[in-house]
Amino acid sequence: MYINITKSETGDNKGSSGALVHYLEKENRMKPENGMENKPERWFNGTDSDIKPHKVRMGIDRNVAKLGREDSKFFLINISPSQKELAHLVSQYGEDGTGEKLKEFAMRVMDEYARNFKRPGIESHKDLLWFGKLENYRYYSHNDKEVKSGLKRKGERKEGRQMHIQIIVSRKDITNKIKLSPQNTSRGKNKAHSQKLGQFDRTAFKQSGETLFDELFDFERNLKDSLQYANTMKNGTAQQKAQMHTLTELTERHPQGQPLAMELAHDVAQGMFESVGEMLTTTGSMAADLLGLLMAPVEGAGEQQNPIEEEEKRRKRKKKAQERGIRR
Repeated sequence: MYINITKSETGDNKGSSGALVHYLEKENRMKPENGMENKPERWFNGTDSDIKPHKVRMGIDRNVAKLGREDSKFFLINISPSQKELAHLVSQYGEDGTGEKLKEFAMRVMDEYARNFKRPGIESHKDLLWFGKLENYRYYSHNDKEVKSGLKRKGERKEGRQMHIQIIVSRKDITNKIKLSPQNTSRGKNKAHSQKLGQFDRTAFKQSGETLFDELFDFERNLKDSLQYANTMKNGTAQQKAQMHTLTELTERHPQGQPLAMELAHDVAQGMFESVGEMLTTTGSMAADLLGLLMAPVEGAGEQQNPIEEEEKRRKRKKKAQERGIRR
């Protein structure tokens, strides 16, 4: 699940939302294919599902009380399920039903967005001014490697299921009184002052969306497809990466260990363990069974390496490469 918050796909969120609204109407401007009429995809916001684009622009542009010329007026939230997640939804609800379920999911995501500010009076999507738009396609841009290599052309439609939701949310709440900015991520030295401004934890928000999807749609997520795995392997310590590597070894060789691995991965991401051994001992009576699973030979897999040793070797190779670069 990819959830991201940006200023705007049109590059500016300090003025009118008109350019962004127009951009997000692009699929409604597409020519009908094969003589079939394209049904316009209307905007929605949790209370209305047939909102015209000019209503969206007017709503956002008028909700800017006491915001200066250089202040952000709105933000764009991108909710993009993976191919696996979309396939899961289609298998349960069909193509048309999947779109409706994603809209319901988006409303719940905006509940999490509101609660993430931890501000009195901001409890759900009903306290926000926001408008969502379902999109069915994605297109190659000049930044895509396929375009750079000449395999695809800019503007060409991407393959596979690409259904996703784009949401424009006002900087001000529904009453046009409270400023709410997901850019305020700094705790600062004054805790009370930070809480007053409405500190926003982007990682927690993204994780809440992933957890919400799994719970709502009974989706069994693989460890490698989780946000906590991606964040740990990108930003974690060598020990955290070794622990996560151990868990992926477990799930790849023994899928029945997936639920336990997902639980342990949360603690790994939080830095709860000093080593792989400590991580395993927290499982109590299951530790020996887990260790046995990890160390048991897999037919045709050849000699198994200790995950800690593998991670340490990778770290040393990286360090040597960096040292050679400095000497040059």
